[in-house]
Amino acid sequence: MSIANRIQIYAQLMRLDKPIGILLLLWPMLWGLWFAARGLPDWHILVIFILGTILMRSAGCVINDFADRNIDPHVERTKNRPMAAGRVSAKEALLLAAGLSLCAFLLILPLNQLTILLSVPALFLAGTYPFTKRFFAMPQAYLGIAFSFGIPMAFAAQTDSLPSIIWLLMLANLFWVIAYDTVYAIVDKPDDLKIGIRTSAITFGRFDVLGVMICHACFIMIMIYIGQLQQMNLAYYAGLMVATGLVLYQYTLIRNRDRALCFKAFLHNNWVGMVVFAGIAFDFLIFQS
Repeated sequence: MSIANRIQIYAQLMRLDKPIGILLLLWPMLWGLWFAARGLPDWHILVIFILGTILMRSAGCVINDFADRNIDPHVERTKNRPMAAGRVSAKEALLLAAGLSLCAFLLILPLNQLTILLSVPALFLAGTYPFTKRFFAMPQAYLGIAFSFGIPMAFAAQTDSLPSIIWLLMLANLFWVIAYDTVYAIVDKPDDLKIGIRTSAITFGRFDVLGVMICHACFIMIMIYIGQLQQMNLAYYAGLMVATGLVLYQYTLIRNRDRALCFKAFLHNNWVGMVVFAGIAFDFLIFQS
């Protein structure tokens, strides 16, 4: 196999051809950076965190496929992934994940000690999440914690402190992650039931759609409360209003549990994260500059 073909396979293993995971990890990190800086953050911190998000999400995908290498061949949506199809060995995957994680760690070395210390639990969460599907009834909650760790790291990098607002932001993001990843799990629910994988879609049972919408509602309500605490203005709440409309649209997609429409709803959450960020960014730009 040529080097070009091998690189292409590694890129597929890292899901660089499907950037939705990077985007869903990126938005809450950007929320955190903008709140921490009360507007545009330091440019070098912004660049480091964007690159770090790409590297860590890529490493997480590789570890996920390593953990699921004996499961993915039995799931319709994942059976053609590089490891499931036998195009990448377990050793290659582990070396690639380690290399990506090392690059991410080297990126943050110019930042302060608090940010570097926080990278340790962040790496632990990213590396262990894929294995929680074997024993944890709601691995989406564990993923939510992992996907929220960019928030305290952003505050640490920008302010060298961890103010109490980070916990509310992390809680809001936790509910959002559970919501959209439960929708994702609905897509695989028939396959997961056959092979014994645990997901929130299975745990919620016939209330899976209701659970998704309750989590979305909690996300929006906590973000409204954060806006009050941070004395945000019209642009911020306009962003949340648009996000609420997008969530209601997603309900029309998932209510009948059609697998194709549920996957469409999952992808649609990129727009939710984006409009929330736009509301935060424009609010600081227009009203608090």
